[in-house]
Amino acid sequence: MELPVSTPFDDVVTANAAYAEKFDLSGLQAKAARGLALVTCMDSRIDPLGALGLTTGDAKILRNAGGRVTDDTLTALVLAAYLLEVDRVLVMPHTRCKMASVSSDDEVHEAIRQASGVDTRSLEFNTIADQRAALRHDLERIRHHPMLPADLAVAGAIYDVETGQVTLTDD
Repeated sequence: MELPVSTPFDDVVTANAAYAEKFDLSGLQAKAARGLALVTCMDSRIDPLGALGLTTGDAKILRNAGGRVTDDTLTALVLAAYLLEVDRVLVMPHTRCKMASVSSDDEVHEAIRQASGVDTRSLEFNTIADQRAALRHDLERIRHHPMLPADLAVAGAIYDVETGQVTLTDD
């Protein structure tokens, strides 16, 4: 008898099998049940549903390094606003963000080059020298995007990774 080949994904495949046995979310609609789109960081310390009192199906969650509003994020927000019943957007970066701990994309490129020899200069990492200024900039990108509805509610908040507290900003 041949033994199954082990893969780096065995843990998640096994966990999914258990999840699928108890799966009870069929029938959820593709829309955002609470009309919310959340833009936040990919940091694994953030539980976006739990932090905001949401459940599966309540919101569209867009995650990337630094929780930045990139061109791809704007594209997703246009789709969400017109096709998925999103009528409000919360942009929520967080404290102790790795992208806010470096001074420039050049610093990240150099760190990756030194660690692996890979040249990443064709990528834009959107590092954040001033997190509040970056959040203000990102909120303005959404508020003034010509393809997003003029009445789309937009707000910013900071998530504290030490306390779980979300603080709305007046930016």
